Amino acid sequence: MEFGVNFFPAVDPARKSASTYYDESLQLVELAEELGFAHVRTGEHYGSACGGYSPDPVVFLTAAAAQTRRIRLVAGAAVSPFAHPVQIAARLALLDNLSHGRLDAGFAHGTPRSGLFGVPGKDSAAPVEETAEACIALWSGEEVRFEGDVHRFGPVTGFPLPYQRPHPPVFVEGAASAGACARAGARGHHLQLSPVPGGRRQAQRLTGAYRAARRAAGHRGEGRVQIAYTCYLGTDREVTLAAARAGEDHRARLTAGAGAGTGAFRADVRRPLPGAAGATAHDYDYDYDGGYDFGDGYDYGGGYDFDRALAGHQVLAGTPDDVRAQIETIHAWYGSGSCLSLQFNPGHLPYGRAVRAMELFAAEVAPAFTHSPAPAPTGAGAGARAAAGAAGAGGGRGGRGGGPAVAATAAA
Repeated sequence: MEFGVNFFPAVDPARKSASTYYDESLQLVELAEELGFAHVRTGEHYGSACGGYSPDPVVFLTAAAAQTRRIRLVAGAAVSPFAHPVQIAARLALLDNLSHGRLDAGFAHGTPRSGLFGVPGKDSAAPVEETAEACIALWSGEEVRFEGDVHRFGPVTGFPLPYQRPHPPVFVEGAASAGACARAGARGHHLQLSPVPGGRRQAQRLTGAYRAARRAAGHRGEGRVQIAYTCYLGTDREVTLAAARAGEDHRARLTAGAGAGTGAFRADVRRPLPGAAGATAHDYDYDYDGGYDFGDGYDYGGGYDFDRALAGHQVLAGTPDDVRAQIETIHAWYGSGSCLSLQFNPGHLPYGRAVRAMELFAAEVAPAFTHSPAPAPTGAGAGARAAAGAAGAGGGRGGRGGGPAVAATAAA
């Protein structure tokens, strides 16, 4: 099983500036490479403290590429309704060249906040699939005339071509919809998911649809299923769970200001969505084929329930023994080919706590699934992080550290 590091900032600007968050995150990118994590991932979000520090995955991942040598760079994902495919293909290809072929290209649906760009949430399913196909065509090096339901352009030849040929691995957000997962499988793409509130039954419904469609279309292998999780890890269970509860409650409050939520968080569906022409979350059909289908028994209303989220395996929290057991359950749900993209630094927690959690995970959790010991942090970067951890704060970025670490997260 494979593990990577995910950055989805839920940060109140009054508590942490953007520059401090970026400095801390890029130090954690260096640490992730030293500890053998397989990838670093970030996405694209606008207009809210929940995700708003991540408006451009290409820019962040370019900075990450400059400070690393081995680790994969996952755009998780570029939100296709927000830009034209010619622009998206060119920017992703640029990153792939700058990193010498380390890009995994992800494409996502819009959320209700796509209304900020004049794209209603109901219209966001077609563009994500069309955009992925358009980018693949543009990466071919041939002259392209594209005729889709939404995008029509050409003749045009894409420049630059990506470093990886014929193109980087493509991931598509499944968005908790069996229909979207099946379409990703039929096209031979890999899949990105968030923790589903429907538990084992819903997880197996989504991955089953994906893998069945992939096999039916004749694609080799089962494909990769990448699931994003927040991970709170420490040696003292009570202290760690208290920090996790506070952190998740903080995220839920920020999410409440961003419109509809998922999982154990239930948004106020009557809340007006800024920039969406007076629409509310209730106006967005999250059960449409290609959008969000949370399984039987899901309803909106209420608030965030951390205990329910933890029991439902929507968040990882506790000691190394606790988290190992949680991951064993998750792996059984999603099956072979699944990998976890772990957020250790939601942004509001002390930087040193994220450092300690990553080191603890690499040393005491990952080897149970990868059969490889984690390397110890090395180099100037590790020293800078140790000093920052002792102070409980971020600070400037450290050095690049040692050479590429032995991958503790090689697929088992």
